[in-house]
Amino acid sequence: MSEFLVINGPNLNRLGVREPNHYGAKTLIDLEKELRQFAKSNQCQIAFFQSNVEGILIDKIHESEELFDGVVINPGAYTHYSIAIRDAIASISIPVIEVHLSNIHAREEFRHQSVTAPVTVGQIIGLGFYGYKLAVLALKNRIGGVNK
Repeated sequence: MSEFLVINGPNLNRLGVREPNHYGAKTLIDLEKELRQFAKSNQCQIAFFQSNVEGILIDKIHESEELFDGVVINPGAYTHYSIAIRDAIASISIPVIEVHLSNIHAREEFRHQSVTAPVTVGQIIGLGFYGYKLAVLALKNRIGGVNK
C-alpha cells in the first residue's frame, strides 16, 4: 500500500483563523481528517507534518525518502524564497507535488514566483483542500507507473 507524507509549512497551523477569504474557514485538523478518509477510500496511507521552522521542514523532507513513496508539500511562504527547501526537495528521489490552497498567481506579486515548483513533479494551486486530494491521486498514479 502506498504511503505518502503531507507537509504543511509556516502559518498553515492557522487555517480557519488566518485570512479566511483566501484560505477558507476549515482548519488544519479538518484537512487532515478529510485526507485520511480520502486515503482510506483510495487504498493508501497518509502521514502529516506541519512546522513553522525552515530547518525542521528540511529535515522532514530528507527523512521522507526512507519512509514514504511520495510527498505532498505546501511550503507556505517558503515557496517564494527558500532555496534551502528547494534544494532539499531536489536532493530526494521520491516524487514531490507542491500544493497551494489559494491561487498564488491571483494574489500579491511576490507570491507569483515559486522557487520550489521547478524541482517538483507538479504543482496544484487554487483548489483549496481538493488540491491535496488531487496531489495524492497524482502521486499514486506516478508511483504506479502512470505519467512518469
